[in-house]
Amino acid sequence: MEIAKMMAPHAPLAAAGGLEDGELGTSYSKISAAIDEVYSEDGVVVLMDMGSAVMTTEIVIEDKEDSKVRMLDCPLVEGAVLAAVESTGGISLEDLTVKIKESYNVRKFPE
Repeated sequence: MEIAKMMAPHAPLAAAGGLEDGELGTSYSKISAAIDEVYSEDGVVVLMDMGSAVMTTEIVIEDKEDSKVRMLDCPLVEGAVLAAVESTGGISLEDLTVKIKESYNVRKFPE
């Protein structure tokens, strides 16, 4: 998240990793609070690493009826930076979703 903040300092970003006691894990309340913190009428994208984060985020989104929250599957660092930069330009949630999915194809070096 620090890299994304450096690239787009005005983008609304919130982290929700770990449990309330600082241990590794996934917290429903931290994910829900992070979404609420950055939510706007434009919507929110949630990037997650794996496992329980996916399942817990799905439950949080189900409980937030009528909200524009979208989970995106992408490389975490590249997706976070791209989402932060693009969101400051007023991109729609739908267009941002397409751009984030394109991050899968970004090559770091030629094969």
